[in-house]
Amino acid sequence: MAGNSIGKEFVVTSFGESHGKLVGVIVDGCPAGLPLSEADVQVELDRRIPLQKPEIVSGRIEKDVVEISSGVFNGFTTGAPICMTVKNKETRSSDYDAIQDLPRPAHADYTGRVKYGGFNDYRGGGRFSGRVTVALIMAGVVAKKLLSSADVAIVAYTKAIGKVKMGKAPSFAEIRKSKYDSAVRCPDLACAEKMEDAIVDAKKEGESLGGIIECVALNVPAGVGEPLYDALDADIAKALFNVPAVKGVEFGAGFAVAELKGSESNDAYQIQKGKVVTATNQAGGILGGTSSGMPIIARVAVKPTPSIAKEQKTVNLSKMEDATIKVGGRHDPCVVPKAVPVVEAAMAITLTDHMLRGGFIPKVLKGQK
Repeated sequence: MAGNSIGKEFVVTSFGESHGKLVGVIVDGCPAGLPLSEADVQVELDRRIPLQKPEIVSGRIEKDVVEISSGVFNGFTTGAPICMTVKNKETRSSDYDAIQDLPRPAHADYTGRVKYGGFNDYRGGGRFSGRVTVALIMAGVVAKKLLSSADVAIVAYTKAIGKVKMGKAPSFAEIRKSKYDSAVRCPDLACAEKMEDAIVDAKKEGESLGGIIECVALNVPAGVGEPLYDALDADIAKALFNVPAVKGVEFGAGFAVAELKGSESNDAYQIQKGKVVTATNQAGGILGGTSSGMPIIARVAVKPTPSIAKEQKTVNLSKMEDATIKVGGRHDPCVVPKAVPVVEAAMAITLTDHMLRGGFIPKVLKGQK
């Protein structure tokens, strides 16, 4: 099954399926000398499932205890590939026995079956499940620690769920301080409560909701990126589109630039404290596939969870006839909260890869030990 690796200098390879024995990741290209422990990774894994409001998440609650099997010695990375795994324990594969020939609408059941001739593991979505994003979160921990050594910081948060949207954009400090205080990962706690209510209401109707996640990277130096065909925004977008349920990516003003005039879209340059900056940031920190030194701002649109309690039309692939399906089992009425740390990790992994390629992060972290 090709297509499981991303990156050129900092290479992340994901493995495992939703109902297999485990899911894991191999990180190759991490410089030697980075302090790293299982406890560092566990902190991020524990943030994946918002437990403050159990009714807005799936009944499948995995403890996700990480095990680092290689690449770390005496508390530091060695320069060898880092292998990290978590075991799948809360599986209930029987939920999928009755529907294995009934592809769930908007899932990858049909496309996966066609591509792999029916040999793919269909349980819980198998390789296509959001469960495998655990690998990105683990690799993201390594990436964020490397970026921190270069003073780069990243945060993501929920900007909208369904029709409930935040008003004024929060500051970086506000996001970092408050986003995990709410189950939906929104730093505006009043808005977060409305988002939670909207998810609960949708669940009662047998429905699901999508939303928008915004991700911000600060202190990325100018000149990061490899135009033309390894452009920084193109590679970030690729990483973000590989987060299950993401259907749209935009940077800065995004699609809104189509309604602007040139004078409104252009970011005017100016000097502040001896540095070149822009008065606005419509470009989202990237010009010509290269970082400008301004904050990198990306947003992703996340679709509603396809598995819903309402009866839907589908087909029976064994009988080749029309059919209906009512999906049972345990599913998130909204995957946005779980996707927030994954989006953060995807951004971190891509920035780390490009900063290593551009020499902004050294290949050996001297003086760390």
